[in-house]
Amino acid sequence: MEFAESMELAPLSHKETISSGSPHEALFIVLAYLPLFELLSMSAVCRSLRDAVEKDVLPWLNLIVEKPLNFRLSDEILMKIASKANGRLRTLALMNCAKITDDGLQRVIHQNSLISKLHIPGCTGLTPDGVITAVQKLSDRQHGLESLRINGTGNMKKEHLERIRYYLQTNQKLQRIQRERQPLLYHNYRKFQAYRWEEHGRVIDVEICPKCNEVRVVFDCPREECKRKRGGSMTGCQTCMFCTPRCEECGKCVENEDLEETVCADTLCSDCWIQLSKCNFCNKPCCSRHRHMQITSTGSVGWICSVCHDKSNGFE
Repeated sequence: MEFAESMELAPLSHKETISSGSPHEALFIVLAYLPLFELLSMSAVCRSLRDAVEKDVLPWLNLIVEKPLNFRLSDEILMKIASKANGRLRTLALMNCAKITDDGLQRVIHQNSLISKLHIPGCTGLTPDGVITAVQKLSDRQHGLESLRINGTGNMKKEHLERIRYYLQTNQKLQRIQRERQPLLYHNYRKFQAYRWEEHGRVIDVEICPKCNEVRVVFDCPREECKRKRGGSMTGCQTCMFCTPRCEECGKCVENEDLEETVCADTLCSDCWIQLSKCNFCNKPCCSRHRHMQITSTGSVGWICSVCHDKSNGFE
């Protein structure tokens, strides 16, 4: 089923046609908490639910597009969904929506002056100039931007980031948030909900990596020796993930000699490697993010990784 088709009303059965009555009042409270995919699915159940979804503006004020809908989202579909907020859209979070272009983004922003959170990471169809124009428009308005996430925008250079920062710095609230900035650790970053980024004291998610000089997410390190280096005005390992390998479990920087083998091929430091349980066959652990690769059986002790399981069953 195409994305657009999920927004159309499914044929009503004879029972639904005869049945009448408005939805329970509690439904309107629930709608505001539903993810977009479930919200669109509910609107296709029956006429009463469709009317409840279509006529209530509250569920559409925070538009967050994630998997599996992000791969099918186009400029036209985005405009159709965004229009349901009646110009009162507050959050626009398009996660890895590769089909969205500068034109589609500008059209949504033109009709929604109240957007305070703009999160567009991995939207490879957008250009740096298109992002700058969007930030400028939203920053010039009364409410302004409170949170911006643009990691993954292609060809984003230092001069582009400087222009974006210039527009953001006109907001005094943003300056206060930036002063309350907390250390950003790699393992926590992987768990963040992208549209709650500002809670971690970051107005914008990217900066200039001190090592490669590229516009990327820059991480801090929880190692005490690295903290002391930063206190002495030394960057140490305060770099992007491409310049410094980091442990998936604790976020520490990992030197090449400390790299340990894992089933999932993710990076682990020696301390975390020792603490994690290992596969009965290959004696390799999985990081917490890939626990689904652990296979257990009734009556057995421990677990077998999916790689060893496939080998033992002749799949490789």
